Amino acid sequence: MFYIVEIFGTAAFAISGVLVALKKRMDLFGILIIAFVTSVGGGTLRDILIGVTPVSWMTNIVYTYVIIGASIFGIIFRSKLNYLRTSLFLFDTIGIGLYTVVGVERGINAGLHPVICIAIGTITACFGGVVRDVLCNEIPVIFRKEIYATACILGGITYFLLKLLPIEGNFIFIIAGVVVIVIRLLAVIFKIALPNLYNNQGD
Repeated sequence: MFYIVEIFGTAAFAISGVLVALKKRMDLFGILIIAFVTSVGGGTLRDILIGVTPVSWMTNIVYTYVIIGASIFGIIFRSKLNYLRTSLFLFDTIGIGLYTVVGVERGINAGLHPVICIAIGTITACFGGVVRDVLCNEIPVIFRKEIYATACILGGITYFLLKLLPIEGNFIFIIAGVVVIVIRLLAVIFKIALPNLYNNQGD
Protein backbone atom coordinates (compact mmCIF):
# COMPACT_ATOMS: atom_id res chain seq x y z
CA MET A 1 0.00 0.00 0.00
CA PHE A 2 2.84 2.39 0.89
CA TYR A 3 4.49 1.84 -2.50
CA ILE A 4 1.22 2.11 -4.43
CA VAL A 5 0.33 5.37 -2.69
CA GLU A 6 3.75 6.85 -3.50
CA ILE A 7 3.42 5.83 -7.16
CA PHE A 8 -0.03 7.43 -7.47
CA GLY A 9 1.24 10.56 -5.72
CA THR A 10 4.16 10.75 -8.13
CA ALA A 11 1.84 10.48 -11.13
CA ALA A 12 -0.59 13.09 -9.76
CA PHE A 13 2.20 15.60 -9.09
CA ALA A 14 3.76 14.95 -12.50
CA ILE A 15 0.47 15.79 -14.22
CA SER A 16 0.05 18.94 -12.11
CA GLY A 17 3.56 19.98 -13.17
CA VAL A 18 2.71 19.33 -16.81
CA LEU A 19 -0.41 21.49 -16.55
CA VAL A 20 1.55 24.41 -15.08
CA ALA A 21 4.25 24.08 -17.75
CA LEU A 22 1.62 23.97 -20.52
CA LYS A 23 0.00 27.10 -19.08
CA LYS A 24 3.41 28.79 -19.29
CA ARG A 25 3.79 27.48 -22.89
CA MET A 26 7.08 25.71 -22.21
CA ASP A 27 8.75 23.38 -24.70
CA LEU A 28 8.87 19.60 -24.25
CA PHE A 29 12.09 19.69 -22.24
CA GLY A 30 10.71 22.36 -19.94
CA ILE A 31 7.51 20.37 -19.40
CA LEU A 32 9.46 17.25 -18.42
CA ILE A 33 11.70 19.19 -16.04
CA ILE A 34 8.75 20.85 -14.30
CA ALA A 35 6.93 17.50 -14.05
CA PHE A 36 10.04 15.90 -12.59
CA VAL A 37 10.81 18.52 -9.93
CA THR A 38 7.15 18.67 -8.92
CA SER A 39 7.08 14.91 -8.42
CA VAL A 40 10.37 14.33 -6.62
CA GLY A 41 11.23 17.72 -5.09
CA GLY A 42 9.50 17.08 -1.77
CA GLY A 43 10.68 13.48 -1.52
CA THR A 44 14.24 14.50 -2.30
CA LEU A 45 14.32 17.10 0.49
CA ARG A 46 12.68 14.61 2.86
CA ASP A 47 15.27 11.91 2.18
CA ILE A 48 18.14 14.36 2.59
CA LEU A 49 16.74 15.58 5.92
CA ILE A 50 16.36 12.07 7.34
CA GLY A 51 19.71 10.92 5.94
CA VAL A 52 18.51 8.54 3.23
CA THR A 53 21.02 8.55 0.37
CA PRO A 54 20.86 8.01 -2.51
CA VAL A 55 17.37 9.49 -2.43
CA SER A 56 14.49 7.12 -3.19
CA TRP A 57 13.84 8.05 -6.83
CA MET A 58 17.50 7.42 -7.69
CA THR A 59 17.38 3.85 -6.44
CA ASN A 60 14.15 2.88 -8.20
CA ILE A 61 13.83 3.60 -11.92
CA VAL A 62 10.06 3.01 -11.72
CA TYR A 63 9.59 6.56 -10.43
CA THR A 64 11.26 7.98 -13.54
CA TYR A 65 9.08 5.82 -15.79
CA VAL A 66 5.95 6.94 -13.92
CA ILE A 67 6.90 10.62 -14.30
CA ILE A 68 7.60 10.24 -18.02
CA GLY A 69 4.41 8.24 -18.55
CA ALA A 70 2.28 10.73 -16.62
CA SER A 71 3.88 13.61 -18.53
CA ILE A 72 3.08 11.99 -21.87
CA PHE A 73 -0.48 11.37 -20.67
CA GLY A 74 -0.87 15.01 -19.66
CA ILE A 75 0.51 16.27 -22.97
CA ILE A 76 -1.57 13.94 -25.14
CA PHE A 77 -4.82 14.62 -23.30
CA ARG A 78 -4.25 18.32 -22.75
CA SER A 79 -7.09 19.10 -25.17
CA LYS A 80 -9.42 17.06 -22.96
CA LEU A 81 -8.33 19.04 -19.90
CA ASN A 82 -10.15 22.16 -21.03
CA TYR A 83 -10.37 23.54 -17.53
CA LEU A 84 -6.66 23.62 -16.77
CA ARG A 85 -7.12 25.49 -13.52
CA THR A 86 -9.61 22.92 -12.22
CA SER A 87 -7.50 20.00 -13.42
CA LEU A 88 -4.34 21.44 -11.86
CA PHE A 89 -6.14 21.95 -8.56
CA LEU A 90 -7.49 18.38 -8.59
CA PHE A 91 -4.19 16.64 -9.37
CA ASP A 92 -2.25 18.89 -7.00
CA THR A 93 -4.74 18.13 -4.21
CA ILE A 94 -4.52 14.38 -4.79
CA GLY A 95 -0.73 14.69 -4.80
CA ILE A 96 -0.48 16.48 -1.45
CA GLY A 97 -2.91 14.03 0.14
CA LEU A 98 -0.94 10.97 -0.93
CA TYR A 99 2.50 12.45 -0.31
CA THR A 100 1.59 13.62 3.20
CA VAL A 101 0.97 10.09 4.45
CA VAL A 102 4.04 8.82 2.61
CA GLY A 103 6.21 11.44 4.31
CA VAL A 104 4.73 10.74 7.74
CA GLU A 105 5.40 7.02 7.33
CA ARG A 106 8.99 7.70 6.26
CA GLY A 107 9.47 9.80 9.38
CA ILE A 108 8.08 7.01 11.55
CA ASN A 109 10.42 4.50 9.92
CA ALA A 110 13.31 6.85 10.72
CA GLY A 111 12.29 6.82 14.41
CA LEU A 112 11.37 10.51 14.55
CA HIS A 113 9.03 12.24 17.00
CA PRO A 114 5.38 12.48 15.77
CA VAL A 115 5.60 16.29 15.48
CA ILE A 116 8.68 15.96 13.27
CA CYS A 117 6.98 13.19 11.26
CA ILE A 118 4.08 15.54 10.53
CA ALA A 119 6.57 18.24 9.46
CA ILE A 120 8.31 15.71 7.20
CA GLY A 121 4.96 14.74 5.69
CA THR A 122 4.13 18.38 5.02
CA ILE A 123 7.54 18.99 3.43
CA THR A 124 7.14 15.90 1.25
CA ALA A 125 3.73 17.10 0.06
CA CYS A 126 4.49 20.78 -0.44
CA PHE A 127 8.11 21.30 -1.46
CA GLY A 128 7.77 19.92 -4.99
CA GLY A 129 4.98 22.42 -5.64
CA VAL A 130 7.14 25.21 -4.21
CA VAL A 131 9.98 24.39 -6.63
CA ARG A 132 7.50 24.10 -9.50
CA ASP A 133 5.95 27.50 -8.79
CA VAL A 134 9.30 29.23 -8.31
CA LEU A 135 10.62 27.87 -11.62
CA CYS A 136 7.38 28.98 -13.29
CA ASN A 137 7.65 32.47 -11.78
CA GLU A 138 4.60 32.06 -9.53
CA ILE A 139 4.18 32.75 -5.82
CA PRO A 140 4.01 29.25 -4.27
CA VAL A 141 0.54 28.27 -3.08
CA ILE A 142 1.93 27.35 0.35
CA PHE A 143 2.97 30.99 0.89
CA ARG A 144 -0.48 32.36 0.13
CA LYS A 145 -3.53 32.42 2.39
CA GLU A 146 -5.03 29.25 0.88
CA ILE A 147 -5.47 26.16 3.08
CA TYR A 148 -2.64 24.01 1.72
CA ALA A 149 0.06 23.10 4.23
CA THR A 150 -2.59 23.31 6.95
CA ALA A 151 -4.47 20.45 5.29
CA CYS A 152 -1.27 18.38 5.29
CA ILE A 153 -0.69 19.07 8.98
CA LEU A 154 -4.26 18.07 9.88
CA GLY A 155 -3.88 14.92 7.78
CA GLY A 156 -0.69 14.07 9.67
CA ILE A 157 -2.41 14.59 13.01
CA THR A 158 -5.25 12.34 11.84
CA TYR A 159 -2.71 9.67 10.94
CA PHE A 160 -1.32 9.53 14.47
CA LEU A 161 -4.77 9.69 16.08
CA LEU A 162 -5.90 6.73 13.97
CA LYS A 163 -2.83 4.75 15.03
CA LEU A 164 -4.18 4.89 18.58
CA LEU A 165 -7.21 2.91 17.41
CA PRO A 166 -7.40 -0.75 16.40
CA ILE A 167 -7.42 0.08 12.68
CA GLU A 168 -5.46 -1.81 10.04
CA GLY A 169 -2.45 0.15 8.70
CA ASN A 170 -3.63 0.35 5.09
CA PHE A 171 -6.90 1.95 6.17
CA ILE A 172 -5.00 4.51 8.23
CA PHE A 173 -3.04 5.40 5.10
CA ILE A 174 -6.19 5.83 3.04
CA ILE A 175 -8.21 7.74 5.65
CA ALA A 176 -5.40 10.20 6.50
CA GLY A 177 -4.77 10.89 2.81
CA VAL A 178 -8.48 11.42 2.17
CA VAL A 179 -8.64 13.84 5.12
CA VAL A 180 -6.00 16.04 3.47
CA ILE A 181 -7.82 15.95 0.12
CA VAL A 182 -11.25 16.66 1.64
CA ILE A 183 -9.98 19.56 3.78
CA ARG A 184 -8.32 21.13 0.74
CA LEU A 185 -11.44 20.66 -1.40
CA LEU A 186 -13.78 22.07 1.25
CA ALA A 187 -11.48 25.04 1.86
CA VAL A 188 -11.62 25.99 -1.81
CA ILE A 189 -15.34 25.26 -2.28
CA PHE A 190 -16.36 27.29 0.77
CA LYS A 191 -13.56 29.86 0.35
CA ILE A 192 -12.02 29.09 3.75
CA ALA A 193 -8.62 30.72 4.12
CA LEU A 194 -6.05 31.66 6.71
CA PRO A 195 -6.42 35.13 8.27
CA ASN A 196 -5.38 37.99 6.00
CA LEU A 197 -2.70 40.21 7.55
CA TYR A 198 -3.07 42.91 4.92
CA ASN A 199 -5.74 45.50 4.22
CA ASN A 200 -7.26 46.22 0.83
CA GLN A 201 -4.63 48.84 0.06
CA GLY A 202 -1.90 46.18 0.12
CA ASP A 203 -0.31 47.45 3.37
